[in-house]
Amino acid sequence: MIFFIRGDEELSVPVALGGMFKNVAAICLHLVGPLRGKKTGASLTQCFHQTLTMAKRLQARRLDGIDYNPWVEFIKLSSEDDIVNLGQGFPDFPPPAFAVEAFQHAVSGDFMLNQYTTAFGYPPLTRILASFFGKLLGQEINPRKNVLVTVGAYGALFTAFQALVDEGDEVIIIEPFFDCYEPMTLMAGGRPVFVSLKPSPTRDGELDSCSDWQLDPVELASKFTSRTKALILNTPSNPLGKVFSRAELELVASLCQQHDVVCIADEVYQWLVYDGYQHVSIASLPGMWDRTLTIGSAGKTFSATGWKVGWVLGPGRLLKHLHTVHQNSIFHCPTQAQAAVAESFEWEQLHFGQPSSYFVQFQQASQRSRDHVMRSLQSVGLRPIIPQGSYFLITDISELKSKMPDLPGATDEPYDSRFVKWMIKNKGLGAIPVSIFYSAPHRKHFDHYIRICFVKDESTLQAMDKKLQKWKDELGP
Repeated sequence: MIFFIRGDEELSVPVALGGMFKNVAAICLHLVGPLRGKKTGASLTQCFHQTLTMAKRLQARRLDGIDYNPWVEFIKLSSEDDIVNLGQGFPDFPPPAFAVEAFQHAVSGDFMLNQYTTAFGYPPLTRILASFFGKLLGQEINPRKNVLVTVGAYGALFTAFQALVDEGDEVIIIEPFFDCYEPMTLMAGGRPVFVSLKPSPTRDGELDSCSDWQLDPVELASKFTSRTKALILNTPSNPLGKVFSRAELELVASLCQQHDVVCIADEVYQWLVYDGYQHVSIASLPGMWDRTLTIGSAGKTFSATGWKVGWVLGPGRLLKHLHTVHQNSIFHCPTQAQAAVAESFEWEQLHFGQPSSYFVQFQQASQRSRDHVMRSLQSVGLRPIIPQGSYFLITDISELKSKMPDLPGATDEPYDSRFVKWMIKNKGLGAIPVSIFYSAPHRKHFDHYIRICFVKDESTLQAMDKKLQKWKDELGP
């Protein structure tokens, strides 16, 4: 037994209770020493219990290493007055009028929309999603078995990882990647396995295109093992804006089928594809529906990111496991937002493929904004990589890096991170460093790019132009 002396009393802890109590004993003996022989009352007992409490681990081990989130830091920096925020991926203009009206109908109409709805999705929404995407994917989609409505696409991703990834499972992630894929894999107990898109050289004087960033088929194939559970495919991609070609998708599909791997297809930007490129859903390829989860977002579809309505489409053999996670965590998503999304899809379905389609008009407006931003960035020596789709482009800052190699910051901080902080502070322009979209070993190889969101209001783009013109004037002839 180990004894603690408190005045004329003894406190004892059995040695058999293990190392934790030995450590506590040492701490308490250290605290008790100066108080021996004094009447300390209950304070020492209280100290003992507090020390035991402090010795317990609070956070779950699945949170180890994922507590830092760079978005918090860069969003805070970009929120200062007079900063033009081109970092965060959200439109700073209203959703289309029909979507706003749909939300108003949901709020002021049927009072029962203030109550719970079906756990896996508001029935009118699951029906329209099944109908709309069933035609695109060439599948008969059952709205009850093949659709799950989630709290945004982020919630869909989290639910998918929790439902399918087990301890020790490997998940293949294509770099650069939307940064939540890695921590979600880790939280589920999985091991991320990274494979990078490699940029190929371009001719002098020409802008690079994200179509020049390619997977090495041999390298990709080498990442598949007997432990590979899933591959996550983001097309059009964030941050690069790459739209994977049919040939690239067929390569991925072949490897997934060969190794019995699930494909998690993040397709939230599917309606924003530029320059005549075509989005192809990998679930529409032969043999892939039965092993693919296709994730979408009302926020990205209808320019209403705050509604936080997302969905997953897939075969019942996969969806049933996502249903299990959903019913034991979120259980159900806000009814009114789902009703608004359902009505918005009904409107779009009537206009789909016509000039009046919102998907057509939004794509055209976004391409104009993309072209505007690319021209403006080139005026100060930045080299944008032409995106094929999404809200984003990345731009090469190598020329400025050669002129300003020693920007302030921590010695181990990637250059692009230090550059973005410098640009926010000195030029009033917010962006996101591309290195955060890479695994730690690869960040140093891609620290000469920053990400820009170009799906912004015309007034924001004009404010950006003024900042860039001032920057250009400072550079001189």
